[in-house]
Amino acid sequence: MTSYDGYESLFDGQTLNGWYAVPRTYGTQWPGGPHVLTPEDGFPADYQVHADAHPAKWTVEDGALVGRQDPPGSGYGGYLVSEESFGDFELVLEARPDWPADSGIMIRRRPHSWEGIQVLLDHRRSGSIGGYYGNGIGAFHAVPFALTAEVDDRGNAIGLREDDPETSVEPFSPEKRALLIRSAEVEEFLDVWRWNDWNEFRIRCVGARPTVTTWINGLLVAEIDMATLDAPHYDADAVHDLLGSEGHLALEVHDTDPRLGLDRWGANAACRWRNLRIKRL
Repeated sequence: MTSYDGYESLFDGQTLNGWYAVPRTYGTQWPGGPHVLTPEDGFPADYQVHADAHPAKWTVEDGALVGRQDPPGSGYGGYLVSEESFGDFELVLEARPDWPADSGIMIRRRPHSWEGIQVLLDHRRSGSIGGYYGNGIGAFHAVPFALTAEVDDRGNAIGLREDDPETSVEPFSPEKRALLIRSAEVEEFLDVWRWNDWNEFRIRCVGARPTVTTWINGLLVAEIDMATLDAPHYDADAVHDLLGSEGHLALEVHDTDPRLGLDRWGANAACRWRNLRIKRL
């Protein structure tokens, strides 16, 4: 595990000092592109009105940050955003998501809009953990594998396994892995992931058009080069103009969309975070 020498604490274990909550918001898929939400998506036309009325609830429980939909099962989410912005850094934190809970760790995020680089913690059906999604910067999925739950004979989730492409709701493809410059195999990830327990994420972000690397429990899971990324609708210069060379961190509580419903965020689900620390590089 990571030594904390040289790291600053981002969470005092007792309060939300240094962080602020914002409701779930969407924007364009890439700079100048179409909006994420369209009538065909099945979202109500007044989605943002409801999202603003039901932001995620953030509490501190047993020394951990806890994010939930509010009220539980409302279907709307939100973010907890760092008051400070960061340029080059290594971020270390521990996460313990329920099943299903679709979360993420955003870096280089805009303070009050959804654009940024998301390190995925899609702890749900056909999700990926440790890869990347381009929030408002190309809508790309750069992931090394897709996951789903192993269930017992009563249908209870008891662990993770590789997603089945025949039943996937968000199929993995080699093209998604090809967006990464380094990645782990799914078997390596499953060997280190701790079901229903704390898992350590270490995220390194370096450069104006950064290279971002994710380690989970010491395993390098995924690395992406935002300077050379070749993905549809991704323009490194336009994204740098939008995001700049530093941005905020954010933790996510996802909403419940018409496609995945409660498979995305369970009615009473939570994601928990602790030992959030950062080293400026």
